[in-house]
Amino acid sequence: MTSIGSLVGTRRRDAMAAWSAMLQDEITTLFEGLDGGRFTEATWDRQGGGGGRSRLLTEGDVFEKAGVNRALVEGILPAEAAARLGGNIPAGTTPHFFATGVSVVVHPRSPMVPTTHLNVRYFELTDADGTRLDAWYGGGTDLTPMHPFADDARHFHRVLKARSDAHDPRLYPAYKAWCDEYFRSPHRANEARGVGGVFFDHLRPSEPPFGLSTDGLHAYVTEMGRVLGEAYAPIVRRRRATPYTGRDIALQLHRRARYVEFNLLHDRGTLFGLQTGARTESVLMSMPPMAAWAPAEAATPGSIEAALDAMLVPRDWASEA
Repeated sequence: MTSIGSLVGTRRRDAMAAWSAMLQDEITTLFEGLDGGRFTEATWDRQGGGGGRSRLLTEGDVFEKAGVNRALVEGILPAEAAARLGGNIPAGTTPHFFATGVSVVVHPRSPMVPTTHLNVRYFELTDADGTRLDAWYGGGTDLTPMHPFADDARHFHRVLKARSDAHDPRLYPAYKAWCDEYFRSPHRANEARGVGGVFFDHLRPSEPPFGLSTDGLHAYVTEMGRVLGEAYAPIVRRRRATPYTGRDIALQLHRRARYVEFNLLHDRGTLFGLQTGARTESVLMSMPPMAAWAPAEAATPGSIEAALDAMLVPRDWASEA
């Protein structure tokens, strides 16, 4: 297999484009197998360079809405925008950028099945001559339960830990903590969006804290891009036939509303997509088909609502008995 670290220029970009296309196809196949339905695809072009392929499954037997999107965008990026993204560029430089990645959001029909999100991406900055100035990976995956099944959170985190430990045992605790901190809504007293997972950004080869090589870093991010087949699919199979009530649906709609709030107000990916001219429908793919903002009420002690609220407090899911 060709080393990613040995590739330069157009060959590296072609390899990363093929990488994101491969992951999109694999994830699409996974969710079509779980649901039995088929995704429809829309292609889009970005003014300034690049575009994407957006795949959407709606009104399926298992998934009310599932999106598996791929973007490959490029162009000129103002220096101040590059700085906001965390890019390292020389003063006075107007960088060109190249970015590709896959974004997944799944909203199941049943409130017994949790929502999940996954994103992996590669970002590169060059000068006008194509000399690379900076490059990094980002991404992560997390779980948002709509019903308080603690076993689902434990399974999800144990898989993430095992997959991460195979690359470096320091990765999971660091990126779990980052996820716990990132997926919070300051306007809701720092309420967590779900039970977390892993989150990482600005991962550069041979840099602290872990100093992975280019190929090692690429392998880890690819591992995370493929993790839902083991981390999430068994949860879907276990819960999709579980009976539920109108009360369960009401709780699902409430948690979906919180999901919407986080994504529109705080999510970096949503803001980046809207600011860089991506297809709006693709950027907002993460929105659930239905949500509800009911009057705020304190959860009754011992209720399923209180149990779900308790699950949102970060804890060491992977080590729980």
